[in-house]
Amino acid sequence: NYVSGFIILMDRSVKIGDVVQIDKRSGMITQLTSRYIVLKGGDGTEALIPNEALITSTVVNQSYSDRLIRIALPIQVAYGSSLDLVQELLLEAAHSEPRVVADPAPAAFLKGFGDNGIDFELGVWIQDPENGQLPVRSAINLKLWLLFQRHDIEIPYPQREVRVTRAAADAKPSF
Repeated sequence: NYVSGFIILMDRSVKIGDVVQIDKRSGMITQLTSRYIVLKGGDGTEALIPNEALITSTVVNQSYSDRLIRIALPIQVAYGSSLDLVQELLLEAAHSEPRVVADPAPAAFLKGFGDNGIDFELGVWIQDPENGQLPVRSAINLKLWLLFQRHDIEIPYPQREVRVTRAAADAKPSF
């Protein structure tokens, strides 16, 4: 761990303030020592991760060369919705969130046609990942909910159609 600590300090692959993911843990590096790093998660917990783990594991550094990160928000709307209006509302919701940056601009994509509705993805970029992604997701989703209600855009729920044929209706159950 000490040797790994010196390697980390010399190669500067991570630094205090970086937002990283190591194995199944993610958060912001708040302290670097010769033996471990302190990784503060979005829920406030702090993990002491041995430096050896940084050398032997894949480290996803979301702020290594650029603090911008992309957040993808999936949304499904009912068949019959105006697709142009849906895209317009998705972008309006994105632009209403102050943490979303203008460049790169938010983008709305029609991803496909699902069992229950039409699948879209709203992609937005933020430059302060240390403040977490959940507040941005929540604010945009709340805005979308209000915009969709105002414009009668329905978010579908799973539905199944059951057909009973005459032969099935006349059949006697066998126990």
